[in-house]
Amino acid sequence: MDYGKAIRIGRAIAGLQQKELAELARVNPSHISLIEFGKRKPSLDTVEKLAKALQIPDHLLTLLAAEPEDLDLEDPKELERAAQGLAQLLFRHAAHSRFRGKLPLFSKKT
Repeated sequence: MDYGKAIRIGRAIAGLQQKELAELARVNPSHISLIEFGKRKPSLDTVEKLAKALQIPDHLLTLLAAEPEDLDLEDPKELERAAQGLAQLLFRHAAHSRFRGKLPLFSKKT
C-alpha cells in the first residue's frame, strides 16, 4: 500500500498543504511528510483521521493507496483504472462545489 501517494492525491483534491492537513487531522506535520515519502506506514487510526480531514471515506483513501501487488487482480491495470476514475470523480466534485472544503464529498450513513 502506498498511503503517501493516496495522501498526496487527497491533499491535491482538497487544496491543502501538509501543515493544513496535519492541523485538521490533529497529526504531526512531520508524520504526514514521512508517510508521503514512504518512510512511515500510517496506523489505522491515522488513516481514519486523515480521511476524515480530507472529507473522503477511509476505504476510498485505502483504494487510492492500493498497488497492483496488494490485490488479487487478473489485470493489474484494473486497479489503475479504478483509482484514476475515483480521482477524476473527486476532482470534478471539488471543482464544481461552491463550498469546496466546507461540505463532505461523501456522507456516511449511520
